[in-house]
Amino acid sequence: MTQTLAIFYGAYRNLNSRKLFWISLVISALVVAAFAMVGITDRGLKIITWEIESHVLNTRVMEPDVFYKMIFVEVGIGVWLAWIATILALVSTAGIFPDLITSGSVDLYVSKPMSRARLFLTEYLAGLLFVTLQVAVFSLASFLVIGFRGGAWEPGVFVSIPLVVALFSYLYAVCVLLGVITRSTVASLLMTLLFWFGVAMIGAGEQGVLVQIKYEEHKVDLSQMFVVSGDGVTAHQTGDKPKPKVEKVEGESRGEASRGLKQAHRILYGIKTVLPKTGDTVELLRRSLISLAELPDQSHVPDQRFRAAQRDFQEEIENRSVAWVVGTSLAFECVVLALAAAVFCRRDFS
Repeated sequence: MTQTLAIFYGAYRNLNSRKLFWISLVISALVVAAFAMVGITDRGLKIITWEIESHVLNTRVMEPDVFYKMIFVEVGIGVWLAWIATILALVSTAGIFPDLITSGSVDLYVSKPMSRARLFLTEYLAGLLFVTLQVAVFSLASFLVIGFRGGAWEPGVFVSIPLVVALFSYLYAVCVLLGVITRSTVASLLMTLLFWFGVAMIGAGEQGVLVQIKYEEHKVDLSQMFVVSGDGVTAHQTGDKPKPKVEKVEGESRGEASRGLKQAHRILYGIKTVLPKTGDTVELLRRSLISLAELPDQSHVPDQRFRAAQRDFQEEIENRSVAWVVGTSLAFECVVLALAAAVFCRRDFS
């Protein structure tokens, strides 16, 4: 146990000595400071003394605490922690295992009465410590801003700590596997970012197909919503009545397109199930802090079918269970970690 703590503390000191750790903390402080400078009034937004009128973002549409929770989720978590800070963390931690292997330090550790498996897990957990400290500090600062500026002390903000750490761990496990195989920090980092990009594209594609299915179910014609004729009259207001034969052909075409969309969605959903779900993990945090009832309605959108399709889409996303989002992602991580540990434990590093 003493050896494990010593290795863990040594890895922590190594991370602590890297400039990116402190750069990330400084940027987090700046993000929270900018977060605190934005206010909401009955007319719109207020940034320090600069006022911006808005018909959507004002206290007549949403409460101040909902506004600050939205900023925290969409900007603080969705942009900063889930993307920028995660990339910085990967850059900082990608070299842990390649450096351990290539520097010869691993020989010193394995010469002691310590198993390679324990050494592997200790170094892996030390890498997760980087993000844990970053998210904990950011969440605490955001909790105070939402409390003082929004008037609501929301302990649910701290759910971001395990969720963001889980999100990072999905990617870090891949980075560790590539690191012990290639022994290269740059190669493992670039391939991990490429993997992340691929996962994000699959997730975006799955949701894009799903929202299109909802449009088809509610017979939403986006072209008719936005196409305007030269005299300013929308296309669906021209009064032209299609012939029954044309309606039949269009109906058959729509049915085939709908079946094709559902088949594509089943394929993308199946692929997504076995992969880590980074975007859906962030969505869990939004669900835990903000309900659909608290969000501004879409009464400004004239097409009721469009609003209904959007509502069905959001409800289906919100009905996805934590077990599916996090559980299957952690299962993927465990498989990848097991492979990485097997390579680390059996490989000759001489």
